[in-house]
Amino acid sequence: MAEYHSNEIAAVVLAGGASSRMGRPKAHMPFLGQPLASRVIARLRPQAAVVYFNASADDAEAACLGVPLAPDDLRWRGAGPLAGVAAALAKARAGGFAALVTAPCDAPFLPLDLVARLAGAPVAVAVSASGPEPMFALWPVAALATVEAALASGRASPRAVLESLSAARVSFPAQGGRDPLANVNTAQDFAAAEAAALLEAEPINPQGRMQ
Repeated sequence: MAEYHSNEIAAVVLAGGASSRMGRPKAHMPFLGQPLASRVIARLRPQAAVVYFNASADDAEAACLGVPLAPDDLRWRGAGPLAGVAAALAKARAGGFAALVTAPCDAPFLPLDLVARLAGAPVAVAVSASGPEPMFALWPVAALATVEAALASGRASPRAVLESLSAARVSFPAQGGRDPLANVNTAQDFAAAEAAALLEAEPINPQGRMQ
């Protein structure tokens, strides 16, 4: 039985990283004719009640994605992805949601059942063949105080905070030889992901519907 129903869950696409290996912000790079973040948002949109986009407060292109923004709190500037989790948890709590599912902006093959599978536990983290993937996780909004305490103490590791919350591990095995949780970190990764996406039988459009 699911711990949460989809109408109780908000989701967020996290894009607060520096994209140092790519050399430019990955979230807004064109991927099959749309920003990469738009593809990830589209894959999440049918799974949750609302999808937020998290980025630094000075991301001028964020408003073009057509979803509510959850910008980083200036208190945690430079603290990494856990700052984005905190910002989105605060927004989800204000919206009356019970839980938040997080996903990175650079995961073009994000599972279309990510939320449903994570929603079976009070706190959960996705696991690939490489181990836990803390950017793909379900957080109860009640965990906001724990997240902010970790940030305030300089312990900004999402993995460590999820472990402290006894997160259940949910396995997402490879599909068709591809890790559905894989992200793109380099130009070579990006080109390979675009080529693979072209072969998908049912590509996703920016409105979140199957084409």
